[in-house]
Parts: sequence; C-alpha cells; structure tokens
Amino acid sequence: MTDVLAESTDSNAKPYSVSELAFALKRTLEDAYGFVRLRAELSKVTHHGNGHVYLTLKDERAAIDGVVWKGSVKNLSVRPEQGLEVIVTGKITTYPAGSRYQIVIETMEAAGVGALLAQLERLKARLQAEGLFEASRKRPLPAMPLVVGVITSPTGAVIRDILHRIRDRWPCRVIVWPVVVQGDAAAAQVGNAIQRFNALAPDGPVPRPDVLIVARGGGSVEDLWAFNDEGLARVVAAGTIPLISAVGHETDTTLIDFVSDRRAPTPTAAAEVATPVLAELRAAIGDLTSRLHRQGGRIVEDRRQRVANAERALDRVPDLVEMAAQRFNLAASRLAAALNRNIALHDNQLIRTASRLTPGLLQRPQQVRAERLAGVSSRLSAGLTRNIAVHRTELGRLTSRLVPALLQRPQEQQAQALARTTVRLQPALARGLERMTERLAYQAKLLAPLDPKAPPRRGFAKVIRADGSLALDGASLRSGEGVSLVFADTTREATIDGTPTAAPEPLAPAPARPVRAPKAPTTPSAQGDLF
Repeated sequence: MTDVLAESTDSNAKPYSVSELAFALKRTLEDAYGFVRLRAELSKVTHHGNGHVYLTLKDERAAIDGVVWKGSVKNLSVRPEQGLEVIVTGKITTYPAGSRYQIVIETMEAAGVGALLAQLERLKARLQAEGLFEASRKRPLPAMPLVVGVITSPTGAVIRDILHRIRDRWPCRVIVWPVVVQGDAAAAQVGNAIQRFNALAPDGPVPRPDVLIVARGGGSVEDLWAFNDEGLARVVAAGTIPLISAVGHETDTTLIDFVSDRRAPTPTAAAEVATPVLAELRAAIGDLTSRLHRQGGRIVEDRRQRVANAERALDRVPDLVEMAAQRFNLAASRLAAALNRNIALHDNQLIRTASRLTPGLLQRPQQVRAERLAGVSSRLSAGLTRNIAVHRTELGRLTSRLVPALLQRPQEQQAQALARTTVRLQPALARGLERMTERLAYQAKLLAPLDPKAPPRRGFAKVIRADGSLALDGASLRSGEGVSLVFADTTREATIDGTPTAAPEPLAPAPARPVRAPKAPTTPSAQGDLF
C-alpha cells in the first residue's frame, strides 16, 4: 500500500484501475488483519436460503458488517440471533463491488452468562409455544423396568453412583452408553445415544431399555450448556422410551429438564425414580398376602354363619310336603265343579246361537243372489243387442263415407277385419252364456242344503208331527203326542212323554251379527266378451 501511495505522487506514474486498487486494498487488509477477535452485539441477522448468515456487529459507537459462510455455520457455539452479545474470531476483508469492509467470521461464542441465559430464555419460549413442555405428551415411567439405559460419561462418580444405587434397590440389567458430557461435541453424542437406544428392536441381540437416564454431575452454566441445545431437546421430545433427566445439582436447570418425561435433582435420585425397592415390594406383597388370608377366613366364617342361620329358619320337609298336598287336594275338589260350570256355560251359548238360525234367515241371501242373477241375465241379452246395433250403426256410418276410390285399396283389409269380428262374436256369446249357466248351477248347489224337504245329514234328525208338519221347537210339542223322527238312513216313530223342564234362564243374548248377502258376481259386458 505504501508503494502505491508513493507511486501516486509521481505525475508520470502508471494509473491504477478501480479493480486493481480495490483488490490491492483487500490484500493489504487481509494481510494486516488476518486474525481478529472481536466482542460486539449482533444486529440485522439474516439467515440466507443458501446457508450463509449475514449480520452486523456493533457497539455503542461503531458497526461493522459480518458474514458466516455456510461451511462455518455448523461450527458456531451459539446460534446467531438479534441482540446477542458474542465474541467472534475471523479475518477482515473487503467487498470490492461495494467498497465496504467486513469480517468473515469463523467462530462465535456468547460473550457472557447474561447473553447465554437470554438466548436460553428465547429458545425456551419458542419450544414452549410449540407444545414440547406440555404435561400431556410426557410418557409414564415403567413401574418395574427390566432394562435401564444410562447415557453419561463412563469415567466419573456419576455412573458409579447410579449403578450402586440400582444394584441396592432393584435387580435389573443396566446398559451404559458412554458419551462426553461437556464441550461442543456433548450435545451431538447425547442426542445420538438417545436415537440409537430408541432404534433398538425389542427382540434384538441388545435388549431395548424400558427407561433412559441422561446424567451428569454439577458444574457452571458454561459446563452444562451442551444440555441446552435445541437439537438435543427435539431429539428427547421425539423419543419413544421414557427419559429421566438428571443433569447437574438440584438447583441446576437445563433445557432437557423441561422436555424429558421426568426430572431428577441428582443422578442418584434418577436411579431411585427409575427403579422400585425390591425389599419394599416383598414386604408389601407379604402384607397383602396376610391380609388376603385373613379376609378369606372372615368371608368363609361369615358364609358358614349365614348357612347356619338359614338352616334354622327353614321348616321341616314333611311340613312343606303336607302343605303342598293339601293345596293339591283342594284344587282337585274344585276341578269337577268348574268343568261342569264350563259345560253348562257353553250349552247356553250353543242354545242362544241355534235359536237365531232360521231357514228364512239363510234363504234371504240366496233369494237376493237369484234376483241379481235374473236381473243380470235380463240385461245381458239387451246389452248384446245394443252392442250389435252400435256396431251396425258404426259400420253403416263408415260404409257411407267410403267411395270407390278408397274401397279399392282397403276393402280387402276391412273385409278381413269384419270376418275376424264375426268369427269372434259367436264364441264370445257362447262363452258368456256358458259362464252365466255355471254361476246359476253354483247358486243352485248353494240352495240345495237349505231345502227343508231334503233328507237330513248324518247326525241330525227332523221331528215330523202326525199331520205332516215340521216341529220347529220343543215347546210346541205336547205330552203324549206321537211324532216321527226322520234320520238320513231311516225313520223312527216316537211319543212325547213327561213334562218339559224349564229351560235355564238364558243369558243376555249377544248382539246379532248382521248377515251380509253374498255379492252377486259381476256380469262382464257384452263388448268386453266380444273384443
């Protein structure tokens, strides 16, 4: 740079281009400030889509632009955020296209405890808003685990305390996954151990733990900062095995304490939370067994006492049988009288029903049907005559409208239709008369059983007086009068003897059901039979 200025004082010196001057300044700054350690506050932090981070470092009097290339972002100890006070290391360079200088950041760490806690509070608020701290998503711990997984440093008092405490309390298998618990690599190793434990198959060669313990001894905020990592917190939240966090002393709190399923104040307390006490379980089982035996004895004694009380309350067996036999005899003595009353009741009902049945009542429906049949028969011939007249009139009307020119074409078809109609007319009339004859014969069959002159059916007899009249009721017959009993197969003579006994007082007759005359068959119209 000194050479450039010296040459610029000579009016005969070769002029530089803007690019040559800009890159000369860039080389000079990079040579003079190739390593710079800077303490400042972050501002205007921008995470670009290509992975680079652009920001501004400032204090109360000045500001300088900074950039973190994509390859260096993963090596940062803290995530760049607005307002965070940090200590960065890098080199000063220029941006020739804009005539600006900037620092290329290679490492970044928090400037103090206050900045770390502020960053932790912001991260905690974001995770809480996502629901990772909700009690509803925390899994219950197994009551009696068979396998316990421990993630901690293999060298130190923590692992010995946990193993000793578990051995004294509960016989189970303990699988230790060794990790570093301090430094930049601690969060990645602990998260990898949790993921590998959750990936184990239940029936694999390495048994899958029923519960996990992440443990570390006490230390400063910087020592425990690895357990405040966002990625580790999300790994803990995504696991399927219940996890106990035991990081630091009782007053120390880290981010995974809020995400884990249970927090223990110390690693030793974590071993106590994860496992029950075998001796206490045995004592509890013994106490329950003794209580079960005592309760069973009391139940048996109570049942025995109840059976004895029931036995004293029961009557003797002969007494029970005698009472049942007495009730049976009483019911049997009432059965005959009840049957006689039932027979008498049905006799009365039969007499009332028979008194309402007279030949005239049965003949009226037949007369109505005969009258309807006669009326239908008288209307049938008239209907056929009218139908023939109507068709003749229609035929004449159509014939009058026909002209020779029209008759020449359809006369053959009309003649055929007329012939078919004539052929169908006579069978239709014959079928109609045949159906009416069959219906008349059917009605005559219905009237035949009601003929008083017909011989009686089997099981019935007609009582004929000496003058040849039919006795319709028993009250009209006199003592000593001679009658003839006409059966289906023979006739016997008999004499009325004795005084007629008074008939029992009839019950109030049931309302007579009106006898509906059978509906006369509908006579099809002549036109329907014909066509």
